[in-house]
Amino acid sequence: MGKYVYLFGEKITDAQPKELLGGKGAGLAEMTRLGIPVPPGFTITTETCRKWGEAGGKFPEGLTAEVGAAVRALEDKMARKLGDAKDPLLVSVRSGARASMPGMMDTILNLGLNDASVEALAKTSGDRRFAFDAYRRLLEMYSDVVLGVDREHFEEIFLAVKRSAGDENMTDQLVPADKLEELCRRSKELVQQRTGKPFPQNVEEQLWGAIGAVFKSWENPRAARYRQMHNIPSWWGTAVNVQAMVFGNMGDDSGSGVAFTRNPSSGEKALYGEFLSNAQGEDVVAGIRTPQPLTVASAAPGNEKSALEHVMPKAFAEIRAYCEKLDLHFRDMQDVEFTIEKGRVYILQTRNGKRTAHAAVRIAVNLVAEKLLEPKEAVLRVEPEALDQLLHPRLPEPDALARKGIHAVATGLPASPGAARGKIVLDADEAERLAAEGQDVILVRRETSPEDIHGMKAAKGIVTATGGMTSHAAVVARGLGTCCVAGCSAVSVDLAAKKVRIRKPDGSTLELNAGDVISIDGSYGKIYQGALEVEAASKVEEFEQLMVWADEYRRLGVRTNTDTPEGSVEARGWGAEGIGLCRTEHMFFAEDRLEAVRCMVLAESDEQRAKWLAKIAPMQRGDFIGIFDAMDGLPVTIRLLDWPLHEFLPKEEADFVSVARALETDVELVRRRAAAMHELNPMLGHRGIRVGITQPSIYQTQTRAIMEAAVDCTKRKIAVKPEIMLPVVAMAEEVATMRTIVDETAKQVLKEAGIDVPYLVGTMIELPRACLVAEDIAKSAEFFSFGTNDLTQTTFGISRDDAGRFLSAYMEEKRGLLTADPFAQIDVAGVGEMVRVAVERGRKGRPDLKLGLCGEHGGDPTSIEFCEEVGLDYVSCSPPRLPIARLAAAQAALRAKQA
Repeated sequence: MGKYVYLFGEKITDAQPKELLGGKGAGLAEMTRLGIPVPPGFTITTETCRKWGEAGGKFPEGLTAEVGAAVRALEDKMARKLGDAKDPLLVSVRSGARASMPGMMDTILNLGLNDASVEALAKTSGDRRFAFDAYRRLLEMYSDVVLGVDREHFEEIFLAVKRSAGDENMTDQLVPADKLEELCRRSKELVQQRTGKPFPQNVEEQLWGAIGAVFKSWENPRAARYRQMHNIPSWWGTAVNVQAMVFGNMGDDSGSGVAFTRNPSSGEKALYGEFLSNAQGEDVVAGIRTPQPLTVASAAPGNEKSALEHVMPKAFAEIRAYCEKLDLHFRDMQDVEFTIEKGRVYILQTRNGKRTAHAAVRIAVNLVAEKLLEPKEAVLRVEPEALDQLLHPRLPEPDALARKGIHAVATGLPASPGAARGKIVLDADEAERLAAEGQDVILVRRETSPEDIHGMKAAKGIVTATGGMTSHAAVVARGLGTCCVAGCSAVSVDLAAKKVRIRKPDGSTLELNAGDVISIDGSYGKIYQGALEVEAASKVEEFEQLMVWADEYRRLGVRTNTDTPEGSVEARGWGAEGIGLCRTEHMFFAEDRLEAVRCMVLAESDEQRAKWLAKIAPMQRGDFIGIFDAMDGLPVTIRLLDWPLHEFLPKEEADFVSVARALETDVELVRRRAAAMHELNPMLGHRGIRVGITQPSIYQTQTRAIMEAAVDCTKRKIAVKPEIMLPVVAMAEEVATMRTIVDETAKQVLKEAGIDVPYLVGTMIELPRACLVAEDIAKSAEFFSFGTNDLTQTTFGISRDDAGRFLSAYMEEKRGLLTADPFAQIDVAGVGEMVRVAVERGRKGRPDLKLGLCGEHGGDPTSIEFCEEVGLDYVSCSPPRLPIARLAAAQAALRAKQA
């Protein structure tokens, strides 16, 4: 039997304390060892949670004794006893997975109160109101989390009590002691009524109920959904932290807050955060009150005296010193929770803080400048997917808009940068539904809660009427990379009427309906009526430095998938080292080209087909010239026609008439020919190299266009490196046959031009059979490019066009059939094994075989790590994913060296 419980600061032998104790527990243990004032407590390990789940919700043998010993040690340290009727010890019970999951799991505060100990607390504190405020919080939280009595019932009672006190709108801290006592009595009656049992007065029963509830919350729907969104494995489990309570709600010399050691939005090295006086920590993160700033510098003009730095300068100085110590010790921005109890500072938690992509990049680069990190450590600190946020659009500066007469209708806190426009939606389910239909939505709420996570992910932007920069909405939005305006007090949400009312700066009220369009600026906290034009994102200086380091450390090349000269220019700007996939069929769908292609497909003779190919050839040649010009000196892999001829057939009557006219034939003949060419399953039909085999003139024409473009550019001193790719190959014989045709055509063009242009001929590996016979294929192919889109389809036997109808059921945590969408993240066990086989066998057939991957997986960090592992030479992805791929490739190389 292993050890289940560790006191804060207790020495552990585990090399990875975060895996054993969770992030929160590991932070508390480390702070205790550093001598930072942490209320004492103990951590129940993540392993315990796993065993609890495996046993169907039963605690493992030996846990009771270990928890009992830890409670006694805590009581000795605090010189108080849990539930004591003279001087009670109160504790908090909190979750703590190894990865931060803000608000996704359950917490219980003030545990240890009952009808007797609340009177003792009132007496020892000298503040009856404080004691019953703590008790009403426990009654509400414990009953909701453990007993299953919804909070809304307690809120209704609280509203009635406030009404009886003369003002239903009074803030919680103004409710007098006698009314809080009434609230506690009525809350206990509610529990008896709803559960058939009295609220537990036995504090040991309370403790075990809370521990079980925290373990259970690991499996709640919002936590499961959050794990899916952030690729957190369900088997990790959560730790439970039991910690002595300290109280920020003991008067005006008390308070609770959150401090970031650096700005989580901008990355600036400056203390940043908020606090609430006379409040517990949950009040800050829940967003039910708009908090006060920590520093005078961060306060709004005219609000400087509300800052903690001004209100409690001694406590502020201590907090700043602890934050500096933690930032230096952990060598990263810390998210620090603190409580001030009658002027005394306690640090309740530290963890690596969630941040925007801009802040992540800036902090990583600055830490190198501060000599706290090596460049390779900085490269490993930034999540590759986070870079996607740097590409987000933005609105013009507020001053620039104002000069055009465009003014914000409301201003809140700039909680998460970026810009968005969309229809107002007032609930998360509706946001998810409309987004699935392709509509852009802005989720507007009084405050968000963890249950809103699906709507927050679906929305283009988020607005909350209350809450601050560290509220649930702000933290989650930054993690998602979604722009957010929080704490906009001018906004009120009327769910019943489906309206949003905004008090405008001039005192008037603007009334908007759900479905009306607004634009928001998360960088400045502005809300605008209507749809504003959005500007493209701009790169930041620190980003360029990070990319320089990433390029130094990565082994994998990074190319792009693009089919146009314009896309090629854009891709070079994002660091592309060539083109890994130019899809020639995409060039055919321009309106001025499609009819010529249709005529070529539906031609009744080789002579007629040659006529239309002659029209198509200069179109292709022009495109290739533009692409080679843009990629001067870099390799360009051009895939010959891949799509089934079926895809080019006309569908509308007008198209049949137009093609018949161009072919100078009868419409009915064209219709019959199209019907004869129709395929039941075209993606497994007459496509790719099969078209080249049956109609070689098509591939000959494309090869000639490629080589003529290469000759044109070479004569103009443009360095070209064409790579001709044969798609949908299943047999080595197919490649050998088509290689002969391609080589003959290329050599003829070069002979006519009188110059030599080196080129490669290779194949796309996208069928399982090709992987198995890769050794033979490699004898005729100089490179393999893994088309993992089709390889995933053909390995699974699933059409990715239809997979969305059922694949989500496979990825539900309760089933656990798939941990990720195999079309988004490579299936290592199946598709990955096919790639591995093809790599080994291909290089056996040709030791210098060049290997790349050009499917959608080329921009996925997890898939890129696999590509590094199996020894591919490059990956290729869409232009906006290039920075992600470059950083992910660097991280994969660094981790491979560490391993």
